[in-house]
Amino acid sequence: MKKIMGLHTFYAKNSVLADELTWGRKTDPVSRRGFLRNTGLISMSVALGASIPFAKNMPAGLIPAAFAQTDQLFELFGKDGLTLLNDRPVNAETPPHLLDERVTSASRLFIRNNGIQPDQETVNPDNWELTITGESCIETKTISFNELKENFKHYTLQLQLECGGNGRSEFFPPAKGNQWSTGAIGCPEWTGVRLSDVLRYVGIKEDAIYVAYEGKDRHLSGDPEKKPISRGVPLWKAMENESLLVWEMNGEALPLIHGAPLRMICSGWPASVSGKWLSRILIRNKVHDGAKMKGQSYRVPCKPVIPGTKVADKDMCIIESMPVKSIITYPKSGLTHLLKEKLKIRGHAWAGDFSVKNVYASIDFGASWQLTKLEKPVNRFAWQHWKQDIIFPETGYYEVWVRAEDEYGNSQPMILPQWNPRGYLNNACHRIAINVRA
Repeated sequence: MKKIMGLHTFYAKNSVLADELTWGRKTDPVSRRGFLRNTGLISMSVALGASIPFAKNMPAGLIPAAFAQTDQLFELFGKDGLTLLNDRPVNAETPPHLLDERVTSASRLFIRNNGIQPDQETVNPDNWELTITGESCIETKTISFNELKENFKHYTLQLQLECGGNGRSEFFPPAKGNQWSTGAIGCPEWTGVRLSDVLRYVGIKEDAIYVAYEGKDRHLSGDPEKKPISRGVPLWKAMENESLLVWEMNGEALPLIHGAPLRMICSGWPASVSGKWLSRILIRNKVHDGAKMKGQSYRVPCKPVIPGTKVADKDMCIIESMPVKSIITYPKSGLTHLLKEKLKIRGHAWAGDFSVKNVYASIDFGASWQLTKLEKPVNRFAWQHWKQDIIFPETGYYEVWVRAEDEYGNSQPMILPQWNPRGYLNNACHRIAINVRA
C-alpha cells in the first residue's frame, strides 16, 4: 500500500529530495538555488494558480509560502482565532495577520504554559501574597498583593514577549516541542511596579548574581512537590527599569491564562523568564537551578554544531537576548492583488535587548531589497512598526519577504539560522504569498 504523506512531513524528512520529487526542482550545490525544469515550473505554477516571475531566485528545499501557512484556527479561553498546538499544557499561537494591532490585545496574545494553571477560585488578589527570599536576600519578606500596589510606584510600558521556540516548525532536522510557526510573539501594554524597587526593599547581598521566580502553576504529573518551571535572569537584567511585576494588561486586570493576579515581565529575553502566577522571588548567589534551567531547556549549543548532532548538556548555554526579527501582519498570506495597484504592506520588528535600525522587503526571493518606513519604539523593549508600498512588475505568483537589522548590524537570515537540538531562536525572514493579476 502506498503511504500518503503530507507536504510538511515530506519536506521535513529531506527538503531537497522533496523538492525534486514534488516539482522536479534541482539544487545548485554552490548557490543553494533551486532550478525548475520546464515541466516543474509548469507544475508549480499550476498548483499556485499563477506564473512565478522570479522562479530562478527561489531557494532550494523551500515550500512556497502559499502552501507553508494554513488557517486551522481554534477559539479558546476568550482567544480570537488562535491556533491550538497543545492542550496539556495549553499552548496556542496567533496567525500573523491577527497580530496587526499596534498593541496586542489579550484575545490575540499567544499562550505558552509549562504546567497547569491555578484554578480560578484560588486566584484572589485580596489574599494573594508574594514572598521575596533566597541566599542573597538580606531580609526575607512577604508582601500582599494590595501592599505591592500601595507601597511602590506604578509604571506602564509596552513590552514584547516572545517564546524562545517561536519558529521551531521550520527547523530541519525537526526539533521536539510545540511546533510554533510565527505567532508566539506579542506586545501588550503592562502596568505594575519595578522589580528593582521590590528587590531593593528587601535588600540585596553583595554576592547576588541571579534573580528567579516560582509560580502557583502545577506540574503535569500532579505531584505538588514538582515545579513545572522556575527560571530566572542575571541580577543586572532584573534591575533594569523595564523589568516589572505586573497586574494589568492593556489597562485591565491580568487574565488568568496570562498569569493573574501577578506576573513578572523581563522583556527581550525568552518569555519563559517572565514567570506567571507569581508567588516567590529568589535572590540567588549562583545561577538559578530551578525547573527548566538545566540540561537542554532554553539552551543552545555554545558553539555551532552540525544539524542533527547530539549535544552534551555541558556544551549548552542559556539563551539570553532574543535575536532580531520581523513579521508581516498585513496583508494576509494568499492575497490576490491587482497589478495596476500598489500593495500596502506593514508589520512589526523587534530585536531582544536592542533596537531595530532598518527593515527591508523583497519580492524576488531576496535578490534585491527595498528599505521600508520604520517607526521608533514607544519605549525600550516595545516592537517597532514598519510599512511599505510595493509595486509588482508583472502578473504572477510572488512572495513578499521581510528582513530586519538591529542597531549593531545583526540581520535576519533569509532561510534558517544555525540549527540547535531544541529548535530555539529561529529568526528567518517571514514571507507571505501574493497572487498578482491584471
